[in-house]
Amino acid sequence: MKGIHDVRLLKCRFCLSGRTGLSAFKALYVHSLRESRLLMRLALPICGAQLAQSGMSAVDIIMAGRASATDLAAVSVGSSLWLPLMLFMTGALMGLTPIVAQLLGGQRQATIRPYVHQALWVALLLGTLSALLLWFGVGPVFRLMEVPEHVAELSTGYLTAVAFGMPGIGLYQALRAFSDGMNHTRPALWISLLGLGINIPFNYALIYGGPGIVSLLGDITPGWIAGLPALGAVGCGIATAVSMWVMCLAMMIYTHRARAYGSVTLWHSPVPPRRRDIVELLHVGVPIGVAIFVEVTLFTLIALFVARLGEIVVSAHQIALNYTSILFMLPLSLSMALTVRVGNTLGRGDMHEARFVAWNGIVVCLLVALLNDAILWATASPILALYTSNTEVHALAMSLVTLAMLYQISDSLQANLAGALRGYKDTRIIMLITVLSYWLVGLAGGHLLGRGWEGHFAPFGIHGYWLGLCAGLTVAAVLLGWRLHHRVQRSLHDNA
Repeated sequence: MKGIHDVRLLKCRFCLSGRTGLSAFKALYVHSLRESRLLMRLALPICGAQLAQSGMSAVDIIMAGRASATDLAAVSVGSSLWLPLMLFMTGALMGLTPIVAQLLGGQRQATIRPYVHQALWVALLLGTLSALLLWFGVGPVFRLMEVPEHVAELSTGYLTAVAFGMPGIGLYQALRAFSDGMNHTRPALWISLLGLGINIPFNYALIYGGPGIVSLLGDITPGWIAGLPALGAVGCGIATAVSMWVMCLAMMIYTHRARAYGSVTLWHSPVPPRRRDIVELLHVGVPIGVAIFVEVTLFTLIALFVARLGEIVVSAHQIALNYTSILFMLPLSLSMALTVRVGNTLGRGDMHEARFVAWNGIVVCLLVALLNDAILWATASPILALYTSNTEVHALAMSLVTLAMLYQISDSLQANLAGALRGYKDTRIIMLITVLSYWLVGLAGGHLLGRGWEGHFAPFGIHGYWLGLCAGLTVAAVLLGWRLHHRVQRSLHDNA
């Protein structure tokens, strides 16, 4: 904080001495560089944690696919149900991060523990409700989706197993939101890597059973292990639940023992549920969860619409989307880190500095988006060749990646503008803008372009859906940018 005041004093001296040109720019550059380093220090571990968690899903798909096509279908269909539930729960609990960040910035550590305990109560409730939905609510969904009976039966077993882990992952996400708000993002990275490390061997042992282990270890395999049954998709679900609880317990142990959280005394004197604190937490968090859910359903519905265009189009769409989604992890992580940085600064009561932190983060995300575009331009062809040897699929995927280069910028901007607004605890407007931009502009507009309008224009096919994505993300970026400007000016006026 002292360094920031020093920079301001330096700027004033420049102004008083008449040197407002190069010297003032240099001071601004030094300030920006310092803030950017703090932001990246928070964002990079978050990015690693996101990649590790994505790796778990990839491992599930790969290992289930090697077991059988039916197991792969069961895991894929089941994942389309439990992942949105988990992401909504994660978003709802993310409301804790800006609350903790602002309290930490204001040196009010003593008031953090009650909020964290309320988040844990909420996490336990949401995790239990999610488990109940997966146990008793999937049958009607499978019938509505017209899933083949043998796949539905196997997927039900998979979801029954995953359901046991939902309370665990809920508690983990609450503790992760607390840790992120305390400016400690590395624990989530190491614990996510631990979860991945647990997931791989448990997946192998439970999916393939004793025969799979014997094929790996040979004659040294103990007899009792060789007799383990191959559970296929159900084994995959058990491994996922085990990984969830291991991550939860690891985060509990770490937050209990690490000195970094000592000022909070997190695990001392449990605080019973408090209606006022829970309402505040949900007021900030639920709109985040809804916004994430809207985004997930956008891509899910587009995949369903694209399915009628044939296997070549579907393959190209999935490949291009998968590749570009990996690159989006860094802008997404920047947005989560920006929430913490803005929250910390607002907690100190420095509204002018919060404005600088927010807009500096937007500039950083723009530079990262341009870097992603350069990576796409340089590597798209050889990377896509690793996905497929079909020349038609490769050519179509390349054309979609070209469109992705357009929406990398708007996607990064809208994500980080939303991250800055979360730092201000201004989340309801994010939800409204997301619904409007994603569903009305992105989905409806893309569907109109994809199918065409008789008498007006011919169908654009898959390119129409991607153009709809570009338009929706751009509208979201413009509206969120306007909202952030308005929110910043209001905070400055209120603090004047």
